[in-house]
Amino acid sequence: MKRICVFSGSSPGARPEYREAAADLGSTLARSGLGLVYGGAKVGLMGALADAALAAGGHVVGVIPQVLVQKEVAHAGLTDLRVVSSMHERKGLMAELSDGFIALPGGMGTLEELAEVLTWAQLGMHRKPCGLLNVAGYYDGLAAFLDHAVGERFILPAHRNMLLVATTAKDLLESFASYRAPVVEKWIDRKQT
Repeated sequence: MKRICVFSGSSPGARPEYREAAADLGSTLARSGLGLVYGGAKVGLMGALADAALAAGGHVVGVIPQVLVQKEVAHAGLTDLRVVSSMHERKGLMAELSDGFIALPGGMGTLEELAEVLTWAQLGMHRKPCGLLNVAGYYDGLAAFLDHAVGERFILPAHRNMLLVATTAKDLLESFASYRAPVVEKWIDRKQT
């Protein structure tokens, strides 16, 4: 692995633990020799993540659509800032540049980005690890929902297990190092079709 894509909020959130975890992830990536690919903003968790990676000597690539340059306040101090024309182009380029994906706490955009790369993994379009940094229980509800979806046969257990979950950056990156994507012949449940 050379670079990890991190999805996160452009808001700092309600708890100081979120910002602390974002900074820890940024510095941990840099100390591990892993580059960071992220949404390109200097505010919120995105800014804390990028600033910590840069302060630790890391290589940071930001990818931001032109329409969000002003709204999310593009980070001018990155190793590489790429301004693209659309959200679709942003996600595609972030995925292309990355060898794995981590979601920090965030809102609808973070969830949408995570869901897309997980869907691509389920369909076999990539074999890269995907993980949640579950800070202060932020993603407990999402993990429970995914378990419920397995029970209701909308997600196969092998696909549910593709989403790695940890409470520290160190633990999550260790699970990334040993990750092997499952090989599932059929992903459609034909029991009731």
